[in-house]
Amino acid sequence: MEAALSDVVVIDLSRVLAGPYCTMTLGDLGATVLKIEQPGKGDDTRQFGPPYLGGESAYYLGVNRNKQSLTLDFTTPEGKTRLLGLLENATVLVENFRPGTLKAHGLDYESLHPTYPSLIYCSISGYGQTGPCADLPGYDFVAQAESGLMAVTGEVEGEQVRVGTPVGDLSAGMFATTAILAALHYRTRTGKGQYIDLSLLETTMTLLSNVSSNYLITGKEPARYGNGHPNIVPYQTFPTSDGCVVVACANDRHYRGLCRLLEREDLATDARFANNGLRLEHRAVLVSELEKAFNQRTTAEWLSKLRAASIPSGPINSVSQAFNAPQIRERGLVWECEHPTAGTIKMVGSPMRFSETPTRLYKAPPLLGEHDELF
Repeated sequence: MEAALSDVVVIDLSRVLAGPYCTMTLGDLGATVLKIEQPGKGDDTRQFGPPYLGGESAYYLGVNRNKQSLTLDFTTPEGKTRLLGLLENATVLVENFRPGTLKAHGLDYESLHPTYPSLIYCSISGYGQTGPCADLPGYDFVAQAESGLMAVTGEVEGEQVRVGTPVGDLSAGMFATTAILAALHYRTRTGKGQYIDLSLLETTMTLLSNVSSNYLITGKEPARYGNGHPNIVPYQTFPTSDGCVVVACANDRHYRGLCRLLEREDLATDARFANNGLRLEHRAVLVSELEKAFNQRTTAEWLSKLRAASIPSGPINSVSQAFNAPQIRERGLVWECEHPTAGTIKMVGSPMRFSETPTRLYKAPPLLGEHDELF
């Protein structure tokens, strides 16, 4: 079946995560992705290990499928000439160098646009191309700290902590993909390319979502609620007799159903908990009563009852439990392919499902310079 982006050629000048995640996604959608790497070194993530397999790091293997690796040094006349030749047939360029780096070599958008007016040029940086921090290096951990995300993550009285995965980088990669797809649509209508400026800081701040809206509307500093929710109660973990369970009562119907299931109808009729606003006001008292009830049975027993009652709930899985869950196995989220040095490798596939242009795995993460002779 035809891929959605089979007519798109992407020049990937990015490294590490945000840019490579974006270009891998474009590759999953069928784009031809030419990963440009420094001769003799390549993407920094090739050394982000252990674990390694076949000489490649698991980190690198996880975000670089569906690409071809070309080595060139664009700081040399020969390397720049070769890169400009590749741009003759390119649709999109993605880069995540510090602002000003490519301009020094005449490879910034302003320099290239007159010659390649239909090129979509996407820059991902720590702080964006303008502003007092534009020249600073950008890293996910720093973005999580500066964005306010860490301030609302962690236990109520505990330390602020980062999210367990690099969500700043990943969100920048996802927003970059979205922006490029929109620019492709505009290019189809007009023939014109354009410049896309994305920052880790801003994309991470958008992940605050309802928390940021709470602040912007009220002016009050958001608090940390651990596994609780700033706007909904009960919406958190509850300890069971052998572990814990996640329960998300997003409306009064769910809450009343939960009270019946727990055999605590008194909590449903108590005036202090009559609606979500009142439950927020009396959070501590209500949660204490619910915790006592949940402690009476095992996690498995509660999950059976909660799901039978259509109350949103789930276990807290380990990573291995998540990947081996029947739902994930049935959906085929794990992709496999043959790698020239690592043998059969597994990776998280694309979550996007299309009826006519399915995402696909057509090329293993490339060896450094594996495709030099093709271009």
